[in-house]
Amino acid sequence: MFEEILIDNYLLTAFVFVGITVYAAYFLSDKLTGGKFHGSAVAIIFGLIFAYLAGLVTNGEKGVADFAILSGVGLLGGSMLRDFAIVATAYGVKLSDLKASGFAGIFSLFVGVIVSFSLGAIIAISFGYEDPISITTIGAGSVTFVVGPVTGSAIGADSEVIALSIAVGLVKSILVMTVTPVVAKRIGLDNPRSAIVFGGVMGTNSGVAAGLAAVDPKLVPYGAMTATFYTALGCLMVPSILFFLIDVFF
Repeated sequence: MFEEILIDNYLLTAFVFVGITVYAAYFLSDKLTGGKFHGSAVAIIFGLIFAYLAGLVTNGEKGVADFAILSGVGLLGGSMLRDFAIVATAYGVKLSDLKASGFAGIFSLFVGVIVSFSLGAIIAISFGYEDPISITTIGAGSVTFVVGPVTGSAIGADSEVIALSIAVGLVKSILVMTVTPVVAKRIGLDNPRSAIVFGGVMGTNSGVAAGLAAVDPKLVPYGAMTATFYTALGCLMVPSILFFLIDVFF
């Protein structure tokens, strides 16, 4: 009877499941790394592990959503709620705050998106991908692990390529959060202005927030502000302008 209740209320069950996963991820992040390895990255790793194990058990294609009791995860993690969350995040930032950062902050956003996308596209090509949809999706993943699936869904990429774009974005996020404290002094990352530019160039919210927290917690809001704009800009530019350019050349 309990199982039937959970299946009938599948979306609520999904919220509880994801909530417990995120709680455990942040708990481990705090206890084992002092928050330097951000909880969101740990949660994503958990999600990938759960999806892999579920695929082994069910021979399915939807990860844990192939279990009837967790079918709501397919809706909760689907494109509708994902895109809603992205739009809501972008609307939560004031354009006036970005203008206050000056030309450097705005310029860093475009440089960050274009450079990250270009590196991801080069990696995709070097691993044998030749079609513009796959190249663009993997390049989008190197922008952030949010821009990757948004772009893949928009241009019709295969689920395997979308999953790969998420993995690329996760690797980037982990690198940013771990390398930032090491190079902070060398790049002058010790004031709000440099944090704003850093957030615009790197872009990954979780990586920037965790990296800046390890350097100086007071810098986190400045980096997170441009990192949020970065995600929104990536979701606009990559499936349109950058995809068009890749399509022209390939």
